[in-house]
Amino acid sequence: MKHVAVAITGASGAVYGLRLVDELLKQRCRVSLLVSGAGRQVLALEQQLDWSDDGAELEQQARRYFHADPALLHCYAEQDFTAPVASGSAAADAMVVIPASMGSVGRIACALSSNLIERVADVVLKERRPLIMVPRETPLNTLHLQNLLTLSQAGAVILPAMPAFYSQPQSMDDLVDFVVGKVLDSLGISHALFTRWGEDS
Repeated sequence: MKHVAVAITGASGAVYGLRLVDELLKQRCRVSLLVSGAGRQVLALEQQLDWSDDGAELEQQARRYFHADPALLHCYAEQDFTAPVASGSAAADAMVVIPASMGSVGRIACALSSNLIERVADVVLKERRPLIMVPRETPLNTLHLQNLLTLSQAGAVILPAMPAFYSQPQSMDDLVDFVVGKVLDSLGISHALFTRWGEDS
């Protein structure tokens, strides 16, 4: 059973994170869901989800939202450094920051570990496990690009939220599924979320 830490931070595009968690749970992956304070604001604004900053309450809310098996979905508060995923001895198999705000990108690139999301990213990198960053920002300034380059050089995969159009998407869900499908590709998890180039739709 693959264990994936998923972090939703304060960039627009919280739907990407929600869709990824949903698909991982369908694939029977174990998910540690981390949501920053700014991420909760975006969830409220874009998805009308008023999720708690308390880890236990957040866990109950998320399990209801995803209709999740309690054994598969765990949530932790932003400052809960006692969470298992904060230690290299219990590191997740992979981590996805989706969407990744430029603030989170910068702090992770500097290994600041000022909250649990940043600490888990630091752990994943030091344990040489996949870290996938899904930035959702435009345009990018030079500092953004330098921070993304630093993360790439440290071993992270930079996977911008850039949907493709060759498959003739018919809905917003199709656009979201393309990006989430690319994340699953990077995790080595099979899926049927989009039509691949050369395949019949």
